[in-house]
Amino acid sequence: MTQPSAGHVDVLFAPVRAAFDELLASGAESGAALAVTHQGRLVIDLVGGRRGGPADATWTADTLVNTYSVAKPVAALCVLLLHDRGLLGLDDPIARHWPEFAVAGKGKATVRHALAHTAGLPIFPVPRTAADLADWALLAGDLAAAAPLWEPGTAAAEHALTYGHLAGELVRRIDGRPIGRFLAEEIAAPWRLDLGFGLSPADQARAADLEYADPDWPTRILGEPGSLRARGLGNPAGALQLDVLNSPLWRRAELPAVNLHATATGLARLYAGLLAGGVLDGVRLFSENTVSELARVQYAGPDLLLGNPVRWGLGMQIDEDGSWGMGGIGGNLAYADPARGYTLAYVTRRLGGFDRVDALTEALHSCL
Repeated sequence: MTQPSAGHVDVLFAPVRAAFDELLASGAESGAALAVTHQGRLVIDLVGGRRGGPADATWTADTLVNTYSVAKPVAALCVLLLHDRGLLGLDDPIARHWPEFAVAGKGKATVRHALAHTAGLPIFPVPRTAADLADWALLAGDLAAAAPLWEPGTAAAEHALTYGHLAGELVRRIDGRPIGRFLAEEIAAPWRLDLGFGLSPADQARAADLEYADPDWPTRILGEPGSLRARGLGNPAGALQLDVLNSPLWRRAELPAVNLHATATGLARLYAGLLAGGVLDGVRLFSENTVSELARVQYAGPDLLLGNPVRWGLGMQIDEDGSWGMGGIGGNLAYADPARGYTLAYVTRRLGGFDRVDALTEALHSCL
């Protein structure tokens, strides 16, 4: 018999707990966590299911899980913190801070282009293996030497795997620290967020093992062979393979586009701080102007990798209802809804669709 969820839910939001428990009981979910803040308060903080792996331990409040592209806004925030401190401008050429980048038609590509998925670099240009995922200098060097697929700023395609190396190399060049350490020391520690890039051995020990909802999941995600999507997600190899995703190599690597490991509570609190204008628990990290800019539409139109219209902010995808955040392939999601005054984060080990979090969001909206 499936164990019910553990954690706290304010009485007003009891229907959300019922929906979460139904996902576990039905087998639609095997291990996940949900956190919601409303008007600045943590009103839902649920975990349920198992962590997988040899021990298959119960999912607990400190279980970490890989969240795929939920990582991208977090990588962007590291760059935006440097912007708030006056260390770079959003319209600076990337090459001002990363001189090797100024080749092959990229001299005018700006920080804003990189953060809004319009830099023209949605793929790593050189075929690389799964082992190369951990080689920061190699992959950053590949991007520095690459020619853009279009003139920067003229089109958008989600920079599926490359986004984090663009953001992370800017952080490294300006600050000196790798982006994982910068995130840990400058954002996660002051705001008390349980999330990070490049896990220590102790943090790897509390990470959930991913699994496919069905064996065809990676094939569906890649799309047509040779397509921009397949090229963007398929190189370096391994980003959709369970033996790689559940390995120490993936967990200790810094892949800031796709391998943020986080708890739902950490993500919901992060967005609560942004929704409050850049301050959480009395600690201000970001200016209100920077938060407004990240949530402002920078590009609206077709996304050449996703194959559908999109509205990109700075790291954030902006929905028609004004909510902003980012989903990750597999069903992970974290966002803020300013109109309704809440933030939500859902993290899962079962790589499938977004139907699970859609059902939870529907239950949440019925309570508000």
